[in-house]
Amino acid sequence: MDAQLKEKVQKVKKLLQNKKVLVAFSGGVDSSVVTRLAKEYCSKVIAATIISELNPPSELEEAERVAHELNIEWRTIKIQELENPQFRANPPNRCYYCKKDIMSALKKLARHENVDIIIDGTNADDLSDFRPGQLALKEFNIVSPLAQADITKEEIRKLANFFGLSVHDKPAMACLASRIPYGEEITEKKLQMIAEAEKAIYELIHPKMVRVRYHGNGARIEVLPEERSKFFDIEKIEQIVKILKRLGFIYVMLDLQGYRTGSLNEPLDSS
Repeated sequence: MDAQLKEKVQKVKKLLQNKKVLVAFSGGVDSSVVTRLAKEYCSKVIAATIISELNPPSELEEAERVAHELNIEWRTIKIQELENPQFRANPPNRCYYCKKDIMSALKKLARHENVDIIIDGTNADDLSDFRPGQLALKEFNIVSPLAQADITKEEIRKLANFFGLSVHDKPAMACLASRIPYGEEITEKKLQMIAEAEKAIYELIHPKMVRVRYHGNGARIEVLPEERSKFFDIEKIEQIVKILKRLGFIYVMLDLQGYRTGSLNEPLDSS
């Protein structure tokens, strides 16, 4: 670990020293690193993972595995985001309504467990992106130690590797609702279609990351730019098309640009 990163980690230590904390824990690299640091510096650490229709079941299994790897207390909280009409309507700030429901549930658990603060894995790079959910974090006084210490995504991966965490190279994960264009109602059926489509593509061509963007009767597939060539197999393409059509999509498309963060925000940027 270089001197600059050590200095930033010391800032995290000052924020967390001897605190009793509840971690908003997804099992991704960011939340895993902040949990690992909390375990080292805090007097009590509990990790809580949200059970939601917005996340593939495999993500919950991964969170449980990583929680055991970190040897921490682990809780789950079930959230029904689709019961919130403001979220279901899918406005550009939908993440605010989702985060608000999540943080409200975490606050209840925090009071029950008698912890001092709730922390999350927001990093310094997140602060420059379009993330309406950040407002909910502020409203509920959620502490983001990595962001406050100016630790970037690249530095988080360095820390994960330094600590020997199995998720050090895990690709970023976003909720399934992020595959549906703003203004298009979020429904259980659409989420299931997306989840099953992505699972099928993972099993067939084994990409590091895949996003199936929902466009009405069409599915727009994004993989990392360097993995687009994995689709240069007619037999596998035909299998993917067959499966996605069976799920209810009429058109199946590969995005020639490949995956990029927030591609569904592009219409907002151009307006």
